[in-house]
Amino acid sequence: MSSHDKAASTVRLVTIDDERAGQRLDNFLLAVLKGVPRAHIYRIVRKGEIRINKGRRKADYRLQVGDVVRIPPVETNAPRPQAPDLAWLNGLVLFEDEHILVLDKPTGMAVHGGSGLSFGVIEALRTLRPTARSLELVHRLDRSTSGCLLVAKRRSALRALQEALRGGRFGKHYVALLQGVLTGGARTVDVPLLRLETGDRRVVVHATGKPAQTRFTPRKRFREATLVDVRLGTGRTHQVRVHAVHLGCPVAGDERYGDPKVNAMWRERGLARLFLHAARLSFPHPLTGATIEVESPLPKDLTRVLESLDA
Repeated sequence: MSSHDKAASTVRLVTIDDERAGQRLDNFLLAVLKGVPRAHIYRIVRKGEIRINKGRRKADYRLQVGDVVRIPPVETNAPRPQAPDLAWLNGLVLFEDEHILVLDKPTGMAVHGGSGLSFGVIEALRTLRPTARSLELVHRLDRSTSGCLLVAKRRSALRALQEALRGGRFGKHYVALLQGVLTGGARTVDVPLLRLETGDRRVVVHATGKPAQTRFTPRKRFREATLVDVRLGTGRTHQVRVHAVHLGCPVAGDERYGDPKVNAMWRERGLARLFLHAARLSFPHPLTGATIEVESPLPKDLTRVLESLDA
């Protein structure tokens, strides 16, 4: 059966174990029914085609140990990635054990499929590691951002890491090139961010938004730009990019929040993407609690841009 045919040809009964317990029904189905569009999954849940212990449940139902989930045959026309085409991702694994995986995510690759993309990092990893049943993103990176991305390989690891993330026990360090000269020393931007209900997922500084803190530390000043180290106090969507604009110094190459004329200048200098890189990630191991620290070197395309700048 080809990848364009049925994702499942018979009714499946899945009994929930400790690893799956606590997971939302919709997230469970997205993992099990790989390649099936999210909208279709919500549709079959609403229609009652998905049954738990022979009864209906809503998409936000939290699975319990011993629950029996009935999954009907589901068709999809979405192309699914093939492992041989994605083997190059194995060379970007920075750290891996039986509980977690840290990938050096390349720029231009979304962390998950959707919005016209057939697959992203998580779908690719599930294809490359078919025996890892519970691969899930612990956090996210923008499609244009490169660097350290943490993935849990077990549900128990995901729960522990998300708790550590909420408790502020993660260290997220980025390197960014800001347009313009950022004078003075390190400073923290502490202004709330609001995600607008628009198709482009735009984020703005707004009093009714969620709290967000970003610390910018100048590392090297050039004639028209400043290389900065960035440390996140929170993990909001587009946080670094919007807080950089708030400082009056957008991230170089930012097509969404930057100036189109300035971005054209950066393209002429060889910057074909956003100059934002997740350079270092530290977190407690979900099993042992020991601090894991993983680093990703600055990609060559960004290094070349820095070498072309005048001090």
